[in-house]
Amino acid sequence: MTHLPKLRVGIVGAGIMGRGHAEVLTAHPDVELTAVSRSPLGDATVYADYRDLIASGTVDAVSITTPDHLHADLMVAAAEAGLHILVEKPFTTTVADADRAVAAIRQAGVIAMCLFNHRWVPAYAQAKQQMELIGEPVVGYARKDDTIHVPTEMIRWADRTTCAWFLSSHDIDLVSWLYDDRVVEVYATARHGKLRGMGIDTPDAMQIQARFSRGAVATFESAWIYPDTFPTMVDSYVTVVGEDGVIQLDRQKENIQLATAKGYTYPRNMLQRVVHGVPAGAYRDAIHHFVDCARTGTEPLISVESSRDVTAVLAAAHESARTGAPVRLT
Repeated sequence: MTHLPKLRVGIVGAGIMGRGHAEVLTAHPDVELTAVSRSPLGDATVYADYRDLIASGTVDAVSITTPDHLHADLMVAAAEAGLHILVEKPFTTTVADADRAVAAIRQAGVIAMCLFNHRWVPAYAQAKQQMELIGEPVVGYARKDDTIHVPTEMIRWADRTTCAWFLSSHDIDLVSWLYDDRVVEVYATARHGKLRGMGIDTPDAMQIQARFSRGAVATFESAWIYPDTFPTMVDSYVTVVGEDGVIQLDRQKENIQLATAKGYTYPRNMLQRVVHGVPAGAYRDAIHHFVDCARTGTEPLISVESSRDVTAVLAAAHESARTGAPVRLT
């Protein structure tokens, strides 16, 4: 049996997601974290500029965890250097950037995946397997709402993204996967007020109505002004109605309740958890899937083309919210 070498990975971006990637990657027995951009992590070499990291010759793959609007240039540079690419969601924030990245990735022949980790949540993966039992999709609804902690404290660049880019990107990928279909038209609305009044120029909430090519429809709701007293940082719910049945997925409670003198909460554990000192959950499983694909040359479960389509849906939604008119996707 041929023994494959370890995958040498460099992380570009050392914020919350960068640290999360580092924790998961260093726990993989066939990964060596050799380089990071800007912030030291373990024994990895620190580079002030991502271009130096890419050109260093010390990495086989890059993990991109920068703010949303910076993904495209990094992916193109990494692909042109022959490096495999793992990129946080959303893939990019413009269709032109998405097309540019896809072209560079396919021309270079590297393995690339956008980390839409919800496909590894056991309930969502099970829902995909059960879709044939409910028949042709008819209508769906996906809500992903955050507490106000996220745009005001957790990320410093909320004014350069929106709740839809940050949250609905997951749900658009998920529902498109469940439907096995593509969105062809959207109509969206956005509400500004609370966050803008706090000096953060981004919508409080957005709602997107999407029509798919076979006629099914879906609504994608995102907001990030829940009070911090809400028992979870994220309120996540999905329902899909088919011609012969319905599937509902409520992730607000994830099998544990915690009451202390400070409050009553439902700690999250489906995406990220640590079990006996070892990272576990859908987030870990998705990253390890990418590692296995990069080491074997296997195409990931999530294609860059489908991730490009998520960008196209969101770009059209923001155009619709701006103009007040439906937008057809090209």
